[in-house]
Amino acid sequence: MKVLKFGGTSVGSPERIEQLLPIISSQKADRHLVVLSAVSGTTNDLVTLSALYAKKDIQAAHEHIDMLYGQYKKFVHQLFKTEEGILEATEFIDKIFDLFYQFKNKNFNLAAERIILAQGEIISTTLFHLYLKEIEVPSVLLPALEFMLIDENNEPDIEYIREHLGQEISKYPEEKLFITQGYICKNAQGEIDNLRRGGSDYTASLIGAALQVEEIQIWTDIDGFHNNDPRYVQNTKSIAKLNFDEAAELSYFGAKILHPQSVFPARKYNVPVRLLDTMNPDRQGTLISGETTNQNQIVAIAAKDGITAIRIQSSRMLMAYGFLRKVFEIFERFKTPIDMITTSEVAVSLTIDETGSLSEIVKELEVFSTVEIDHDQSIICIVGDFRKSNHGYASTVSDAVKHIPIRMISYGGSENNISLLVPSIHKIEGLRSLHNRLF
Repeated sequence: MKVLKFGGTSVGSPERIEQLLPIISSQKADRHLVVLSAVSGTTNDLVTLSALYAKKDIQAAHEHIDMLYGQYKKFVHQLFKTEEGILEATEFIDKIFDLFYQFKNKNFNLAAERIILAQGEIISTTLFHLYLKEIEVPSVLLPALEFMLIDENNEPDIEYIREHLGQEISKYPEEKLFITQGYICKNAQGEIDNLRRGGSDYTASLIGAALQVEEIQIWTDIDGFHNNDPRYVQNTKSIAKLNFDEAAELSYFGAKILHPQSVFPARKYNVPVRLLDTMNPDRQGTLISGETTNQNQIVAIAAKDGITAIRIQSSRMLMAYGFLRKVFEIFERFKTPIDMITTSEVAVSLTIDETGSLSEIVKELEVFSTVEIDHDQSIICIVGDFRKSNHGYASTVSDAVKHIPIRMISYGGSENNISLLVPSIHKIEGLRSLHNRLF
């Protein structure tokens, strides 16, 4: 079996949905399990609808529902060709939108919002299933809410997924094509929830890991990882192969083709992940596996924006133990992850990209230190083989950006990553300079 995940742009129009079956059929496997995101733009519309209900602006909410219903009614009439197909799809859409209207009489809360957000993936998967039915292609629609579960810590329960998804599939021993929703799940309280981090990519990786499939495929609108950001740098090239660690570094530090959380289940269970382009299905894309093929070379460059740097200085840090523990405990208490960190005898500098609790963090840090904040920073990440037996890379990297102000450097914490923190206004120049020197 192969798991194939298609993102929002891949199902973003009736024409795109019609192109899915040829792609699925071209991927040789005894069975296929297809994971779909919501139609492009729908999740944003549902977030807007939830916000209107939360503000109790019922009239605006209903106007928004009417607008979205008109879009989907047009979508249905373009996708389906027979009266029977149009009727069945319209009846389904009507049920979904009747549900949306029902929230006018309810006390709108987080649980209600999650119910609304889940409908995007339910719509896309059901429409695809009904489309296949119209063209007489057998398929089974497996509701993700029957087997995708997160625990009280919002972590996926992969054993539960394995058992319950396996049971669902076993009900259809002759079927070859299964369809399910990405992103959505049930939580430990039995309520509709979502995976948040990684969304549909995460779903595909969890399913692939749970079932120990032959391959997980992530279909997007770009042909795999590139060795730099093609939005800013000319003549980038797709990368044929990466190992899981390299892919995780690139994903975390800015390469948006794959969420870093999506790599971990596949890496844990050693299931290869292939990134492919729905617009150019014949291109090789990128294969991510446990195999190391990029030895003694620099593989790619990525950048992550929206970084805030925090410098914490205290004379009490000199020759003192426990100082860093006190610092880390503050960030842990406010559930704020740290990206980069460097230390000296009397100061520590670190970066965060979640600033919702920044003022509270600074207030607690100032009890025992002086704090300096730099906003609008970017992390440029150079990914490659930086094992301690290799040498010369650090000087090559630093020479390439010697004309750019560097706020922080992280080297040695990972065998796959050198990270530079620069003011965001210098990010593009940094990407281009590094590309010209390293490739």
